[in-house]
Amino acid sequence: MKDPRDIIKRPVITELSTDLMTEKKYTFEVDVRANKTQVKDAIEAIFGVKVEKVNVLNYKGKYKRVGRYTGLTNKRKKAVVKLTADSKEIELFEV
Repeated sequence: MKDPRDIIKRPVITELSTDLMTEKKYTFEVDVRANKTQVKDAIEAIFGVKVEKVNVLNYKGKYKRVGRYTGLTNKRKKAVVKLTADSKEIELFEV
C-alpha cells in the first residue's frame, strides 16, 4: 500500500459524522490492513492538512443468509481523523 488513495477508500457521511465536522473531526472508510500512521500520512498527502489524532474502529462481518446459503459480509475499518486547530477544513465535506 504505497499510494495514499489505496488506503483511504471513501468518506463516511452520516448524521453523526456531519456533527463531528464542527469539531474538525472527519470520518473515512479505510483499508482493513492500514494502521493509524498510514491513515495519518494518507490524509495529509491527499488533502494537504495537518492531522492531530486518528481513532480507528474495526467492524466484523455480519452473518447473512440468502435462501439456504449463509455467509459473512466484508469486514471494514473506519477512521475518525481530528485536524489541528490551525489546519484548514477539508473541502470534500463542505455543506
